[in-house]
Amino acid sequence: MTTVTTPAAPVIFKAACPDCRGRFELASDALRLAIGGSRRTTFYSFTCPDCGSAVRKPAGERIVELLTGGGVRTLRLHTG
Repeated sequence: MTTVTTPAAPVIFKAACPDCRGRFELASDALRLAIGGSRRTTFYSFTCPDCGSAVRKPAGERIVELLTGGGVRTLRLHTG
C-alpha cells in the first residue's frame, strides 16, 4: 500500500495597499509578521504586487492569531 500526501493548499489573505489603493490576495509566504513587546512593535508586512511598495501595518491580537494560524512566518522581537 502506498500513501500519497499532497501539500496543503496555501492559505490566502486579502490585503490592500495604502499607496496605490490596490486590493489583492496574498499567499501566506508573501507576508511577514513581527511580534514585539507592545502594540506599536507588532506588525505585518508585505510588498504590494501592484506597485511594489513595502507595506507595514499594525497587527492586533486577532490579526496575529489569523496570520500565525495561516502559516505566516513570524519574527519575535526582543527588547533588551
